[in-house]
Amino acid sequence: MRQPRFPFVDLWGEMGRVHDELNRLFGRFNGANRLQPPLGPAVNIWEDEQNVYAEANLPGLKLDQIEILVNEGNQLTIQGARAQPSPEGAVLHRQERGFGQFLRQLELPALVDADRVEAKYEQGVLRLTMPKSEAAKPRRIDVKAS
Repeated sequence: MRQPRFPFVDLWGEMGRVHDELNRLFGRFNGANRLQPPLGPAVNIWEDEQNVYAEANLPGLKLDQIEILVNEGNQLTIQGARAQPSPEGAVLHRQERGFGQFLRQLELPALVDADRVEAKYEQGVLRLTMPKSEAAKPRRIDVKAS
């Protein structure tokens, strides 16, 4: 029985190799190991009636490398810097983990009280609990009959 041929499988593999080679070539040409600046951390945001929560992946960072700002009531900024690794006597073949300055600005789904924000950093995950502003909390309105 004859094996089915998938002509594009070889093409996609070759395109991947060309892409890797171009990244390697142009990364060395412009003096950098990356073609794009490092992106900010991946962030999840959710809310309940009382709080807005956020989790950000920041593996390998120390507390003094992270800054968190909440301004205008609903703007969250996570910024910091990751040092560039410099293994002595080694040749770098691939660099997919970002380094340098990063900045992530997000609009929160509700106004929060910046004075009561709590932040915890454990095992490379930043966890924020941001109490909603009184103005953002739902209020029950009594309806009166005429």
